[in-house]
Amino acid sequence: MIYLDNAATTLQKPEEVRRAVTEAFGRMGNSGRGAAEPALTAAETIYETREAFARLFHAESAGEIVFTANSTEALNIAVKGLLDPKDHVITTVLEHNSVLRPLYERREQGVEMTILKCDEYGNISYEEMEKAVRENTKAIICTHASNLTGNMISLGTVGKIAAKHGILFIVDASQTAGIWDIDVQKYGISVLCFTGHKGLMGPQGTGGMYVKSGVKIRPLLSGGSGIDSYNTHHPAQMPEALEAGTLNGHGIAGLRAALSFLEREGVERLRKRELELMRRFYDGVALIPNVRVYGDFRTDRRAAIVSLNIGEYDSAQVSDELSRGYGIVTRPGAHCAPLMHEALGTKMQGAVRFSFSHYNTEEEIDKAIQAVKELAGEEE
Repeated sequence: MIYLDNAATTLQKPEEVRRAVTEAFGRMGNSGRGAAEPALTAAETIYETREAFARLFHAESAGEIVFTANSTEALNIAVKGLLDPKDHVITTVLEHNSVLRPLYERREQGVEMTILKCDEYGNISYEEMEKAVRENTKAIICTHASNLTGNMISLGTVGKIAAKHGILFIVDASQTAGIWDIDVQKYGISVLCFTGHKGLMGPQGTGGMYVKSGVKIRPLLSGGSGIDSYNTHHPAQMPEALEAGTLNGHGIAGLRAALSFLEREGVERLRKRELELMRRFYDGVALIPNVRVYGDFRTDRRAAIVSLNIGEYDSAQVSDELSRGYGIVTRPGAHCAPLMHEALGTKMQGAVRFSFSHYNTEEEIDKAIQAVKELAGEEE
């Protein structure tokens, strides 16, 4: 099997991630629920992981890191906990449904939305973004990188717009956390949402959010917290304010091991490898007759993603043939990015997404290129 679906989830994990999860099953109790060794082991692991994320994202303190089940939960917490009726929010056509659907729900409750369009390459206009700011604009919320085209948004540029107008800046880093350096202080990010199972190479069911000190978010859930048990309201102190119930301690132990791997190996080196493989694949398929590639490849400041179509074939048909005939795993369809497909004219056809990991090899890339060539030849 040649696994090229890393934008959905990284299949190949560092060995220490697997080992950490397995060992946690036998050592970890429930963090914050007692002072016995298993509970303290859990608490220590979770706090160390908060510290590691604070270093990764250049946060001021570990208390600004909240754990969730994934970026979808984090984004729901941010959107539903910050936006009120009559507030205005700016977003883009690049967004995943984990951003769009919570926003649509809030729109039904009176939140106003502006959705920025993109050009033929899938890029947005920052000039149009600033023009969209209104007196009642509460936040800009956008992805760092499109999960369909791989195009990246300039966090620095958007952060300056948000700071200039005194509005919140909420970022979906699902495709970039663990791959690109994200400095939440430098870029003026108010809330950063991330998932553990993609570029961070952690277990599924893990994720979280950075919440800038002073940003007050209404909890999505309330319940057990391990502290202030006689209070009829959920504790207001962070990060417990947004972490009702038992955390996924076993998964967080895996995340801690993944972060140690990234610190040791170097994010920049691993990213360079991914982008080299992506460029090799792109150069091999971009000029094949009947193949259409989507996104802006004039820069390598992007996610390691190449989405394409072959003639008028349905993307699911192509992806299925790649799997059955060549043992190549890709992702077809809409990728939970409906507005991006509408913008690219691929709403009905979808797209076949190839997404790369530093674990992939040049030999695998060359086999994928050859497979696309052969399938495109069948269209002639």
